[in-house]
Amino acid sequence: MYDVSRNGPVMAAIFIVDDDDATRESLRFLLESEGFEVADFASGAELMAGGWPPLAGCLILDIHMPGMSGLDLLESLRVAGSSVPAIVVTGQADPAARARALRAGALDLLEKPLNDSRLLDLLRAVLDRAPPGA
Repeated sequence: MYDVSRNGPVMAAIFIVDDDDATRESLRFLLESEGFEVADFASGAELMAGGWPPLAGCLILDIHMPGMSGLDLLESLRVAGSSVPAIVVTGQADPAARARALRAGALDLLEKPLNDSRLLDLLRAVLDRAPPGA
């Protein structure tokens, strides 16, 4: 289900968790056009339903989602022992949300609309961008 291989070794993927279809599609298009492997989910529950995928190289989590928020998901993953890097995104940033995200181990909290260059810089800093099959 989470096999994001490129006809070669299985690569780590960026996992997008956002309840907004347009946001997920836009992020997927941006990231795939930059050569990243991407998997996306409409909720934290959807991500967790298949068991925590070991191929996530980085998470992009929306804060405000029905049910489990992105921050709740990140905190749950940390409690479960996951140290996968995460970037939290929101349309309504506030200092308390930023502090909670950073305490939970997020790399950063980015405000929507996202600055594509900032997002890509963060992802490249985190992921080993070796060419496929290297």
